[in-house]
Amino acid sequence: MESLEPVPLVVVGVDGSPASYEALRWAARYAELVGGEVEAIHSWDTWVTPSWGGRAIEPDLDLEQARHRFGQALEAAFPGERPPGLRERLVEGDPSEVLIRASERADLLVVGHRGRGGFARTMLGSVSQRCAQHAACPVVVVRENRKP
Repeated sequence: MESLEPVPLVVVGVDGSPASYEALRWAARYAELVGGEVEAIHSWDTWVTPSWGGRAIEPDLDLEQARHRFGQALEAAFPGERPPGLRERLVEGDPSEVLIRASERADLLVVGHRGRGGFARTMLGSVSQRCAQHAACPVVVVRENRKP
């Protein structure tokens, strides 16, 4: 008999950092344990936010380049074969805002922690911190697995 219960959705942010690969692998393992699905989201922001006094990290990045980087990130996280049912979503926009919006339909949001601190965090804000504070679902922050 087929279950009428919805399948849990695990959304994970993938930015190409080693911490995001760890987050993606963690999300895939968790989804497998709970019978859920994983939606990997890669987001990039080309807009300058005047209130920061800063600029976008890669203002000239286009869709094709972003798609290529996303593919590289997924390959780095899962060399050879991706988990079955992995959904991939590429979205232009502020990464924390994109993930917070995605959390509204998710059962769990997973993000990596890149370890940026001090002044850089004050100026740019931390995606993991913003998601933990504003997401509409529980958030898991995964640190990069550093070998001593």
